[in-house]
Amino acid sequence: MTTKRIIACLDVKNGKVVKGTNFLNLKNKGDPVELASRYEDEGADEIVFLDISATIEGRTTLLKVVRDTASVLSIPLTVGGGIRSIEDISRTLSSGADKVSINTAAVENKLLITQGSNEFGAQAIVVAIDAKKINSSWLVYTKSGTYNTGINVQTWAKEIERLGAGEILLTSIDQDGTRKGYDLDLTKLIVDSVNIPVIASGGAGKLEDFYDVFNYSNADAALAAGIFHDGVIKISELKTYLKSKGVDVRI
Repeated sequence: MTTKRIIACLDVKNGKVVKGTNFLNLKNKGDPVELASRYEDEGADEIVFLDISATIEGRTTLLKVVRDTASVLSIPLTVGGGIRSIEDISRTLSSGADKVSINTAAVENKLLITQGSNEFGAQAIVVAIDAKKINSSWLVYTKSGTYNTGINVQTWAKEIERLGAGEILLTSIDQDGTRKGYDLDLTKLIVDSVNIPVIASGGAGKLEDFYDVFNYSNADAALAAGIFHDGVIKISELKTYLKSKGVDVRI
């Protein structure tokens, strides 16, 4: 059994960390550098930094904020938002990121996944999937959850792996920010469909939600944002709880 990771997410807009519900109604939660440092001190295994308005605004990632955030971390940093080319990937990694997360650009230019994997290594290429349930199946959404591609999530996950991605960041738009728990069925579907690591995202609200997603879906990592920002759960407390439940986590 692989060691499960706890990942703190920083959704960044205009240089500040924000959090909403179902990708809407964003509220300011603080400074990304301060929060990243705090979460590492609390025991986070990784930080994910998402410049959530970059794609919609048609610009590249705020690399100065990335550099400042990377400068206070010794744990891995994944950066996404507005990454559309090999040059963008290179600049982001050169700014201190260990991995990049691509979503809209991956759907619109599948070759970017393969090129990025070949040039920088599969471990550096994370493909994010924002999924929403429509009728009886989950579909892929891009442009920060505003555009329905009509692509089946399971089909896309398998293709992502074939194209050379090293990891999938799977977010349930339906559960995002609700604190009602991860979408266990969606997560299990994707974990069972691929052989690369899957990060579960969207909906964490209590300690049991993390146990449930690891136990039910066998996700490799669980990501959360709002409950950490608001101090509902401390990462050190979460890891102690998971360890007590028999989940292999780094303490």
